[in-house]
Amino acid sequence: MKTIFITGASSGLGKAAAALFANRGWKVIATMRTPENAQELANLPNVTLLPLDVTNPEQITSAVQQAISTGKIDVVFNNAGYGLMGPLEGISDEQIGRQLDTNLLGVIRIIQAFIPHFRETGSGLFITTTSIGGHVAFPFASLYHATKWALEGFSESLSFELAPFGIGVKTVAPGGIATDFAGRSLAVAGHEAYQGAFDHMISTAFEGAEFRFSSAETIAEVVYEAATDGEDKVHYFAGPDAEAFYKRRLELGAEAFRKEISQLFLG
Repeated sequence: MKTIFITGASSGLGKAAAALFANRGWKVIATMRTPENAQELANLPNVTLLPLDVTNPEQITSAVQQAISTGKIDVVFNNAGYGLMGPLEGISDEQIGRQLDTNLLGVIRIIQAFIPHFRETGSGLFITTTSIGGHVAFPFASLYHATKWALEGFSESLSFELAPFGIGVKTVAPGGIATDFAGRSLAVAGHEAYQGAFDHMISTAFEGAEFRFSSAETIAEVVYEAATDGEDKVHYFAGPDAEAFYKRRLELGAEAFRKEISQLFLG
């Protein structure tokens, strides 16, 4: 029985992935800040819940040690993260630090903590949730994009150095997911000078989202594919909108695509 360690498993994609892997015969170590609130996952077979805040280095060390003590870990799925939107001028230093700490540094620390285990066992796979926002950019999400573009480059570079040890590195870049991302997983910063443009962008981006976005279960299938296909491949796109945006950028070229995005979201 293979084992997957998942961060950010309390809701959305993390929860869907935990359920999917468990139902397909994997042992799942599902981590989140408040595992006591995840009774639905706790009731699934072969699921262990652990407390983990990825911004807490001491808790990362503890959770990784607890996970390894249960046996070999085959896959680490870094999924914890959230969105931060708004004009940079209106974002506080505290918000900047939290976004980088959660979305980027948390992933780096988790991976760094598991590398010795994977290296010693001669195998293992890291999968990280990035975003189509790690390949293309949209207005008023500069800090979010900073973390997701960084994760894509970090992962591609890391794949070279870990490959000789039998360790894989992959990213899954979803488009919109029809979960509560726009609620509990989205922070918004404001500034009056940009309010009109920001409101227009938000209404354009999220209008009809329930019909355009993919379900968490659909994206979890791509995570499962990445975990099991044995491909020497780093980047996976998840959802028709993610695939379409990336294809369009390649077709138009970076600058023409940027102008099209400006017209689409800012008018």
